[in-house]
Parts: sequence; C-alpha cells; structure tokens
Amino acid sequence: MGKLLSKDFLSGVMFIAFGLIALYFGQKLALGTPVRMGPGYVPRMLSFILIGLGLVICIVAVATSPEPTEKPRWKPIGLVTLGVVCFGLLFERAGLLPAMIALIFIASNAGEEFDLKEVIGNMVALAILCTLVFKVGLGMNISIVKGIW
Repeated sequence: MGKLLSKDFLSGVMFIAFGLIALYFGQKLALGTPVRMGPGYVPRMLSFILIGLGLVICIVAVATSPEPTEKPRWKPIGLVTLGVVCFGLLFERAGLLPAMIALIFIASNAGEEFDLKEVIGNMVALAILCTLVFKVGLGMNISIVKGIW
C-alpha cells in the first residue's frame, strides 16, 4: 500500500488522469491523418503521450523504493492560488503592473522567508521585463497601468 501512495506513483496517476480527460474532451474533434492533420490529431497524440508517461512513471514507482507523500502545505497552495486569481481579476481592470505587483506580493508571502527588499526587486525586474517583452517587443494591446499607459 505504501508504494501506491508514493509521490512518483501519484504523479503517474495524475499524468494518466490528465491524458484521459484530454481524450474525453477532444473525442469529437476530427482526427485526420498524419499527412492532413485534423484539429484533434495533436491533442489526441499528446494525450496518448501523457498516458504512456504516466504508466511508465507508475511502473517505475512500484518497482523502486517509494518516497512517501508529505502532507499538503495549505498556506503556499492557498496564497499562490489567491495571487493568480487576483492577477486575473486586476489585469483587465487595473493593468499589467498593478496585477503583477499583487501577484508577486501575495505569492511571496507563501514562502518561509519573506524579505521585502527582494520582493520589491522582483517586482521592479519583472515589471521592466514584462513591459519590454509584451508591450514593446510583441506590441500587444495591453494596459500597463489602466488609463495611463
């Protein structure tokens, strides 16, 4: 029973589950042929790859000594999820910069060590990088700060 609750085995099960879910949702897409691929060809092949990898991971996990699964740490899971939700809600309403600041600040509180100087440094570096990549480089029509730029 211990091998079936190991990290590797559960990871393999997760791969298999994602592959089966993708197969289910993509079943109505036309498959086509390798020469004339339909919209369902690549998703179906990727689903089979996920399922195959999951099976290999599960078999290796059962054949080797298991590494026990640790209890979930709810603080990091909750704060990172909250940060992503805040980013999604703020992006359209306030712009990229405020959304990114909220995401970085909230997600940074999920770790054991919180250093405000490092967090501010991350905010500045990512703000510059994202602005250069998405607004300047790719020319995307996004607001950096809503109503200003």
